[in-house]
Amino acid sequence: MVREHWLPLLAVVSSAWLAGGCAPGLSHPANVLPAKAAVTAGAPAPTVQAPSDPVDDVIAQSNAHFDKGQAALKLGHLDEARTEFNAAVDVLMEAPYGVDGDVRLRRQFDQTVDRISTEEITALAQGDGFVEKKYEPASIDQLLALSTFEKPAPSATVEKAVSKDIDSGNHDLQIPLTDQVVSYVEVFSGKLHDWFQDALNRGGQYLPMIQNVFRAEGLPLDLAYVPIVESAFKTDALSHASAKGVWQFMRETGMENGLKHNWYVDERSDPRKATVAAAKYLQTLDQLFDGNWLLALASYNGGPGRVQRAIKRAGVEDFWKLEAKPGLLPRETREYVPMILAAIIVARSPAEYGFSVAPGHAVICDTVTLPEPVDLRHVAEWTGSSVEEIQALNPELRRWTTPVQSTNYQLRVPQGTGDLVRAKLQDAVASDVRLASLQWYTVRRGDTLLRIARRLHVSREDLADANYLSTRARLTSGQRLIVPRESTALLAARTADDDAPPVAAAATTSRQTRSRVVYRVKPGDTLYRIAQSFHTTVDELKRWNKIRGTRLGVGDRLTVYTVPSEAANGGGN
Repeated sequence: MVREHWLPLLAVVSSAWLAGGCAPGLSHPANVLPAKAAVTAGAPAPTVQAPSDPVDDVIAQSNAHFDKGQAALKLGHLDEARTEFNAAVDVLMEAPYGVDGDVRLRRQFDQTVDRISTEEITALAQGDGFVEKKYEPASIDQLLALSTFEKPAPSATVEKAVSKDIDSGNHDLQIPLTDQVVSYVEVFSGKLHDWFQDALNRGGQYLPMIQNVFRAEGLPLDLAYVPIVESAFKTDALSHASAKGVWQFMRETGMENGLKHNWYVDERSDPRKATVAAAKYLQTLDQLFDGNWLLALASYNGGPGRVQRAIKRAGVEDFWKLEAKPGLLPRETREYVPMILAAIIVARSPAEYGFSVAPGHAVICDTVTLPEPVDLRHVAEWTGSSVEEIQALNPELRRWTTPVQSTNYQLRVPQGTGDLVRAKLQDAVASDVRLASLQWYTVRRGDTLLRIARRLHVSREDLADANYLSTRARLTSGQRLIVPRESTALLAARTADDDAPPVAAAATTSRQTRSRVVYRVKPGDTLYRIAQSFHTTVDELKRWNKIRGTRLGVGDRLTVYTVPSEAANGGGN
């Protein structure tokens, strides 16, 4: 179960805290100031520093541990976060006068418990790695939006520079000196200078690779700069039309050109794989339009069918003649081609237009073969990096979990950490430790994808995709399915009865699968300890028992709802 894997973030707290929380017969020492020192005539009075308040010191230590735990949690380092959160509570509980010996300690303890509980739920929101990562707006949408406004007239200096550039013969595409092209050069080198500079800087790590691929395929090297306009070289760029990645492939077009797309992986976001696919697609367009690269570029944006229909209607195979008649091609496509040509001009001679570009270097990393699905948070913690860094090295991964049905997935990790990750993987396999917090459902007789999806409050499409099935797939009794839902949703799921327990992953909602337990509080018990024992959360205990604070009295009776392990796993592991 996921709860066993992730919850709680706090380990069992010290059993030294007995009922009442303080040692008998102790009281706070009086604040005794040192005797007044003799003052020498004419000398300044010595500064007397009051002794520090021991309670304030304890509170400061607790806060320091909490802050460290919070920082670790943001990096995805769950083990480190758990250790620091434990320490934040232990410092308070181990205070000489006990948590209940001072009202400030009591208040701090309650606040720390609540804050850790909040952080715990936040961590659960990241859940099983099934929450898809966030994407950035694609630059193509932003640029085309700007194109609706009147473009500035190019300065004489820019026009002269563009004319000289085109006449130099440095390009392997035929670029005409048109007003549209020159105007976009003016925009890129003027109003959008900083944006264009960032795109060039970002592209430095990809351009050598792209040029090598295009050179090997016999494609014009000018085309290597198309991603400036499409995505500004952002691997996670996503357009309004759902095109994705550096080359902004639509899903169907990407798959037609060899890019894999499923619940776990979208290779449109992998720069190298997408570049190979782009080379293949551009070759197809080149052949389709007999080497007319302007028509091919128009097709890359608007689709080859639309361009072919425009050619048939106009009776001409010339982009500029088609562009002159607004009814033949969409405005976006008419703007797209001169925009690409302008970007090529500036990118091929950046210094000429006020840009400075350092030589690009590909990111160097190690590659590790994974024997089973792995949560990226483990990898981040092992390598001393963040989840975001691991994702940046593996942009094709849509979620925090590597593909479930791939036993030989190649994961890129920071340079110099490959051996460490391999050792951690071997240790985990030897210890039979699950490295991905997956939740499973075992199919029962009469189950369908739709019925299971409704029972587990997930969509049928997500359930099918996560298990590499079609939405009409027939299921067999005993078949195991992954439940594609984040832990927060699982914990939030409720039956109509407000006192009912949370619906665990793959658990049914019928009362037969749940047990109501009455637990009597023992000396040393805390809500955290009890929650851990019953594989639930502090928030659930408080809700079921209508507890507002965190205080427990020895002998108190708590109602706890449990889900048997068989039911919690849909009938078995």
